[in-house]
Amino acid sequence: MSIYLALLLSVVGIILLVKGGDWFVDAACDLAQMAGIPPFIIGATVVSLATTLPEMIVSVIAATGGKTEMAIGNAVGSVTANTGLIMALAMLFLPMAVERSRYMKQCLLLVGAASVLFAGSQSGSLSLWASVVLGLIFVGFMTVNVTAARHDMAGAAGENRSGKNSVWKDILMFVIGTVCIVVGSDLLVDGGSAVAAAAGVPERVIAVTLVAIGTSLPELVTTLTAIRKREASLSIGNIIGANIIDLSLILPVCSIVSGQELPVSAQSAGLDMGACLVITAFAMASILLYKKAGRVQGAVCLVLYAAYLAISM
Repeated sequence: MSIYLALLLSVVGIILLVKGGDWFVDAACDLAQMAGIPPFIIGATVVSLATTLPEMIVSVIAATGGKTEMAIGNAVGSVTANTGLIMALAMLFLPMAVERSRYMKQCLLLVGAASVLFAGSQSGSLSLWASVVLGLIFVGFMTVNVTAARHDMAGAAGENRSGKNSVWKDILMFVIGTVCIVVGSDLLVDGGSAVAAAAGVPERVIAVTLVAIGTSLPELVTTLTAIRKREASLSIGNIIGANIIDLSLILPVCSIVSGQELPVSAQSAGLDMGACLVITAFAMASILLYKKAGRVQGAVCLVLYAAYLAISM
């Protein structure tokens, strides 16, 4: 396969992922409301999980195909890109004061997940104890989400979207969205692997750049929309939540699907997971210590991310 065809397949895969993700999330929310699920539960669980589905499917498909470098690079690289690029852009163009109590638990869970992943991968594979702890972090995050959402929704009437579309149209869009995500993920994994082979670039590098940034496009679109609408908290909260799910759910699931401890190369364990931990810890610490997401923090995150990409190349 030529590098141009491989790039084309990767781009088509990204487009299918983004559009399929949109359709999937909208249909899932409509169907959940039709089933009588409270709005705060939908926002806290259905939306959070659905928006990370592209990363999940890409990594699972890669893991089942024996492409563990792609699976790990996508999951960890997406978190690094979300923080070092996308959140950094939000800090630069939409600095905001942060209510520490609102973000404390999520920030600590995110740093905890990155730390566990780094420590649990230094032996050459994702250890069983790390997978268990990451699973507990995921459960803790969902619990925090539901509790916070119940508090925010207390006494408020949720938005009713059930009449917007017929149930059959929602089911159709749900199925189409799911198919687009799966097909797009498969194209992105195959295209990314072919690009790496044709260009002589390690598969890990393609995973932490092209594939990771591609699967992070929903978060990028959300951030750009938040910047345009001057809604900084929407962007920061969305990225932190997506990152926690990426770290605490995707790789343990990949390990379960592959039927063994997930092999982790020395470069992935040291460079990729180390960069993810450093950039994440800096961003979360600056938010909690200084109670703001400002331009200086954003600029530093961008510099750290650029340095990481330069070293990776």
